[in-house]
Amino acid sequence: MPEALALEPHRPSSIAFPLLAAILFLFFVSACVPSPLFVVFQGRWGFSPGMLTVAFSIYSLVLLVTLLVAGSLSDHLGRKPVIVAALAIQVASMALFLTADGIGGLLAARIVQGLSMGLVNGALSAAVIEAAPPARKALGSLLTSISPLAGLAAGAFVTGALLGVTDKAEVWAFGFLGGLFCLGAAIVLLIPETASPVPGLLRSMVPSVHVTRSARDGFRRGLPLLLSIWALCGFVAALGPSLLRAVFGVSSGLLNGATIAVLCGAGAVSPLILRGMPPGRMAVVGMAAVTVGVGLLLVSIGTGALALFFVGGAVAGAGLGASFSGLIQSLVPLTPVHERAELFAAIFLVTYLSLSVPPIAAGFAVPLTGFLATTEAYLYAVLVVSATATILQWLPLRS
Repeated sequence: MPEALALEPHRPSSIAFPLLAAILFLFFVSACVPSPLFVVFQGRWGFSPGMLTVAFSIYSLVLLVTLLVAGSLSDHLGRKPVIVAALAIQVASMALFLTADGIGGLLAARIVQGLSMGLVNGALSAAVIEAAPPARKALGSLLTSISPLAGLAAGAFVTGALLGVTDKAEVWAFGFLGGLFCLGAAIVLLIPETASPVPGLLRSMVPSVHVTRSARDGFRRGLPLLLSIWALCGFVAALGPSLLRAVFGVSSGLLNGATIAVLCGAGAVSPLILRGMPPGRMAVVGMAAVTVGVGLLLVSIGTGALALFFVGGAVAGAGLGASFSGLIQSLVPLTPVHERAELFAAIFLVTYLSLSVPPIAAGFAVPLTGFLATTEAYLYAVLVVSATATILQWLPLRS
């Protein structure tokens, strides 16, 4: 055992890279574990569709504020201290989920969870890329782009499966995750630091989002892409199980999880399938698939075809993952190492704003316009933005 530890600093990439990638994945698993449970908690505690979307989205809003203040904190303190602190906070959020007995407790747990994720997002994403061996930097970028969707899919699927076999799904899910996050903190303490801290800590805590000049044009063109894909994901994650019940007349814990898992799982697989494709072309193909998939979702809702709903979710999800991965792989090489945490902070800022604000608006619109009309209006808006994003990603490829 001492000999193994002594060798660790001499080969940090081979050890730190997979461990950090696994921890990044685990954070995203935890983000979606509560989603299939929201409709269960709603039935148990009697809160409105609007409050359901607030419970989902307050996580993202807290995350946004944390990103603005601490998005580049790890550039100045080092990756390890920030990641360990975020893991400790995540353990506290799991404890709050376990002890929640109403909407107030659920909101408190989501707030603490959002704080943890906002603190770690940029730091851990950058650490994964930095820990990758020189010949596998592209893999590091790929993993940071597919981890959100793979983790969200896994979290939703596991929770849905637990709902199908036990009435204590939340106890198993949050208890097990809490233990894994404790283990993760111990692991991070043992692996080497991946970045050298730079001066300017206090200045970095002034809320700001920065994208280096060489990446700004690509980032601007990517804004409609990020808005459309994550507004769609946020709606499905927050209201997908309620949609199954209200539109298709289906009430199943397993299908609640599958609604989210199909969308996000397809998004995790598609970048791997299209890995050899140039990033710009991948983004175009992905956005075209999102547009087609949303169209299929609208047809399924209009006809009541449940199977087509899952097909549309898979097509849109595949496009979501491909377009997001293509955008990440386009922007990371244009950004200096010590600015990559801020780049990821900017990307996730737009991502979580898109995940939170549109679904909240939809949730509070449901009592006014009805579930079906709200869903159709929302998806038509996503359709327009995704078609626009497809054109914007295609235009640079013409030259």
